[in-house]
Order: sequence, then C-alpha cells, then structure tokens
Amino acid sequence: MNKAHTLREDFKDKDLFDQALTHRSWVNEHKGERTSNERLEFLGDAILEFVVSEELFNQFPGKEEGYLTALRANLVNTVALARISGKLDIGSSLFLSKGEIDGGGRTNTSLLADTLEAIIGAIFVDRGITEAARFIKENLLNEVGKKASEPLKDAKSMLQELVQSKGLTTPKYQVTEESGPDHDKKFVIEVIVNGEVWGTGEGKSKGEAEQEAARQVLAKKVQ
Repeated sequence: MNKAHTLREDFKDKDLFDQALTHRSWVNEHKGERTSNERLEFLGDAILEFVVSEELFNQFPGKEEGYLTALRANLVNTVALARISGKLDIGSSLFLSKGEIDGGGRTNTSLLADTLEAIIGAIFVDRGITEAARFIKENLLNEVGKKASEPLKDAKSMLQELVQSKGLTTPKYQVTEESGPDHDKKFVIEVIVNGEVWGTGEGKSKGEAEQEAARQVLAKKVQ
C-alpha cells in the first residue's frame, strides 16, 4: 500500500480525499462524477502559507521579514512541494485524463505541487487546522533547520530550477522600461520562457527587477 492510500485511510470523508487528487482533465472525461481539486488547492495554498509563516515567525524571532520570506519560499516553492508529493507517491494515485497521463502528468512538477496543496485543503475541511498543520509540519517543515543552515536560493535560482524540471528553456530577462534620474532609477523587466512572457517585475536596479519578476512567476505557480 503506497503512502497516498495510507493518507486516504485517515480521512473521515474518503470522497473528499479523492477530490483532492482529481485533476480538471479527468473531470472533463467524467462529466458529473465530481468536481476538480482546484477549490481545495486554493484553500490549501492559504493554509500552507499561514502555517509555515507562523512556524518561521516563532522559530526565528530575531530574523527580519526578508529572511523569513526567502526561507518560506525555499520551503514551499513548486519544486519543493512536488518533491514532497513524490515522497508520498501522490502521482500514481492521481485522477487524470488519458491525454494528461500520456503527457507525463503523473510526474508533472506543477501538477504534483498543486495536488499537495489540495490535499492540505482537504485535510483542513475533513479534520480541521490542527491536523492540517500536523501534516505540513511532518512533511514540509521537517527540513527547516537544514534549509536555514544553507545559503537561501533567490527567486531567479528557484525559477531556473522550476523551468529545468519542466524541460523548458532558460528564462531570459528583458528590460521593457527604464525611467527616473540616475540616483532614483526604476526598471521594469519581463521574464520570458519559451518565447512567452511569464511575469513582470519592477525595481530600482535591473537585478532587483529581475528578482521581482521571478518572484511573480513563482507566486503564480505557472502550469
């Protein structure tokens, strides 16, 4: 029995867990059977951010907001969440369309990350915030000490890791606007992947704008 099935056994409402594993592509092929996991993902994303933020706030009382934000991003970015899904063998239990399966959906980084958030949302609905927080702490926050002892990856590095995991081209950063006097410049930069604009960022330097653009992409968890 894989870990996903073990998780399902803990649910009071087994159908709720199945919904958390249901991609919209499966719903399109099975009209009327149940809805997709997107609403649960929306809820789980908010719960995840809250629980991790509270934990880091309490664990690192001397750290500034910028450090806490970077550490949180290293813990719960798309690649990190997909890795946890892999450990739980979530991919083998997903409800996907045949086309999505043939396209590698069971190992798709963004899809696995989104599903993990949906599972967190489902645990909250099924058994409340205490159990949702316990799941997050056991599966995601057990690496806080390790992550905190390492140099934190910046947004551009994490985006690079994400696009590589998808087999896409290296992100390119392009200045679209430059304004203001030399002592107070403003740069607007687009991040482009596979010829498409994935995000836009502003900053007082090109580097700052590039990091902001990368953060915007990571926040959207682009499919």
